[in-house]
Amino acid sequence: MNPKHNFGALANEFQISGKFLSAQPYGTGHINDTYRVTLQHAGLCSRIILQRINTNIFKHPTAVMENIQRVTTHLSSRVAGDPDQARKVLTLISARDGRAWHVDLDGNFWRAYRFIENARTFEAVESAEQALQAGKAFGRFQQLLADMPPPRLHDTIPDFHHTPKRFEALQNAIAADVANRAEKAWPEIEFTLSRRSIVSVLLDANLPERVTHNDTKFNNVLLDDKTGEAVCVIDLDTVMPGLAAFDFGDMVRTTTSPAQEDERDLSKVTMQFPMYEALVRGYLASAGDFLTKAERLHLAFSGKLITFEIGIRFLTDFLAGDTYFKVHREGHNLDRCRTQFKLVESIERQEEQMSRLLESIG
Repeated sequence: MNPKHNFGALANEFQISGKFLSAQPYGTGHINDTYRVTLQHAGLCSRIILQRINTNIFKHPTAVMENIQRVTTHLSSRVAGDPDQARKVLTLISARDGRAWHVDLDGNFWRAYRFIENARTFEAVESAEQALQAGKAFGRFQQLLADMPPPRLHDTIPDFHHTPKRFEALQNAIAADVANRAEKAWPEIEFTLSRRSIVSVLLDANLPERVTHNDTKFNNVLLDDKTGEAVCVIDLDTVMPGLAAFDFGDMVRTTTSPAQEDERDLSKVTMQFPMYEALVRGYLASAGDFLTKAERLHLAFSGKLITFEIGIRFLTDFLAGDTYFKVHREGHNLDRCRTQFKLVESIERQEEQMSRLLESIG
């Protein structure tokens, strides 16, 4: 935990009552700094999530927060009347000045959420039922936001899923080789270059723009501790305009393999078809009514492309000297890249079967 932050003073900057008791690092996110803060009021303890937004990644944090504020407000209106409403949507806690964020004396941007009790995330999927719940959660998230009124959300990270530009960035990183690492990653570089033909497929398909999450990792869904049902979609920093296939593809990437994102034992990395089938059925149960025929047709391919794209991003960051994703060991980003590319190979072997499943569900 960063000793320079006064978490008691930070918590007091938000509209919540209680005496500060403790703060602990929370979660395993790669980008922001997240803490679970415990407060005491009238003899009872309550908890909030306090996050420092990484402004090296999110260059326009006010735009990020404006998006989150609009999205959570709309979601809350759509689930109004649900007896479990407070747990179905993230609840921002306003700062004392009325804004949805606080800027400290060092220029750090902070936000606070109500902590959702009796629910947890998982780093890797453990059952087909969990995959089904993840599909339902992200499908419902898209479906509830399909009627969000204008204006268009901010593009908080422009070209976030623009795979051709990600490919171009990798080519530039290979050429520059600023960290002198290209030789260590040559098999991965060759793997990428050999699949250049797939990078533009989704963008060339003329699919409709949606409000999308853009980071649909399995660990961004809270599951109820008792029932195992999906409770809430979290981590809304990248909610912005995008394609439904982007979200579905990242679900395939993070929900169908039993291995963690940085698994070194590549024999553990595989796309488990039963997990994929559960994911498809859950997703279409929630999102199927608003998807176009063209969107459905591209869902199977999206898993391969988004997994490939994320692998490209990890490889680019490795070659650039680990400037974007947090790393915790030597070669961490290269390990992540290898995991993604092994999963791409597994998806490729099952791609025809994946397409047939989608066609059979209709």
